[in-house]
Amino acid sequence: MPANEPTLPVLPTGLGTFTLSLRPADARHAPVFDDGDGHEPGLPGGAHQHDLAPGRALHERIAPGRALHERIAPLAYRERQWGDGSYPPLYCPDTVRVDHDLGAEVDRRLAAWAERVGLHEGRMEEFRETGFGRLAMLTHPDCDDPDLLLVAAQMNAAWWAADDYYADESDLGARPTELPPRLALVMSAMDPPPPAGDYTRMLEEAIKADPVLVALRSATSHTSRHATPSQVMRACTTTFQMYVSWCAYAAWRYLETPPPVWRYLAARQHDSFYTSMTLIDIVGGYELPAGLFYDRRFHTALMQAGTASVIVNDLHSVAREAADELPDSNVILLIAAEDGCSIREATERAVSLHNDFVRGFEASQRRLAAVPSPELKRFLRGAQAWMAGCLEWHGSSSRYQ
Repeated sequence: MPANEPTLPVLPTGLGTFTLSLRPADARHAPVFDDGDGHEPGLPGGAHQHDLAPGRALHERIAPGRALHERIAPLAYRERQWGDGSYPPLYCPDTVRVDHDLGAEVDRRLAAWAERVGLHEGRMEEFRETGFGRLAMLTHPDCDDPDLLLVAAQMNAAWWAADDYYADESDLGARPTELPPRLALVMSAMDPPPPAGDYTRMLEEAIKADPVLVALRSATSHTSRHATPSQVMRACTTTFQMYVSWCAYAAWRYLETPPPVWRYLAARQHDSFYTSMTLIDIVGGYELPAGLFYDRRFHTALMQAGTASVIVNDLHSVAREAADELPDSNVILLIAAEDGCSIREATERAVSLHNDFVRGFEASQRRLAAVPSPELKRFLRGAQAWMAGCLEWHGSSSRYQ
């Protein structure tokens, strides 16, 4: 790191520092969780569940038999084939873990939770085949605990449900003019406002009547069981940041005025899998301090990883989105329309854009290697694993076939 570049502050972490949080010691004031939030401790077959309590020193939370260096060493990159193999390859790390049994266990728990909260009623078979539990297994390979992996599966399933029912899928009731007020209720479901007398009762009735809102509230409750308060609020505020971009998409769809590619990318970079990646340390059972997480250099790196992964989503969903009566913004469709080129040529340009973002992340990770924080290094490796698992999942999920 250049001598004139300031070092990142390393805030207190490790044994004993969790007492600096505001988590109350008095059980009478402990957080109240939703009974049906899917929390199901324990591993299949009675296997030992290692201690993943937040605030423990990182080396103490590594699963038995797994050395610290195995969790923080950067992954290698290669060019990976995707789709039908006829397009240029995507530059991406290799998938770290494919554990079909673990993925199936998380999917089992996820489907049981979705039925309890009423999510995707009448469409459960399609939901099961999508495999959000498999997505969690692929993208969080440093965790073997299905209850922690369920946190990621639930949050992603709930975010996708909001996207489908509120933003994208016209046949599921998505209407551009209804999106902003729906998203305002999402914020209140995930981050309850202070009591306002009878108005709060009306708010609660509205939330309980909408399975998407119930799912988001329940998923946030389960997240809170495993995360520190700052990690929970990080996930909430990043979600709300994402919704600003959703409102832009809604306006473009309603006015039937596709944005220029530069404007779409400006919105897409804040509506990317960066949101999903905020869960990396929660699922991993540690915490990257806020002073590191929000440092501009790390923030840029995670945005690069998140944007690369969401371009993978655009590549796999272009046909689905083009077929909607109100086509959603998609970088391939926008490039083709703006430049008057074929879908194939636009796809090749999108692949090049993806690879540039991944190489940008790779450079950012090298620059951050000098920071003496194992939590930072582990999170960066986690972002690599997320990119790799995301590509693996899009190529196998029924949603994109």
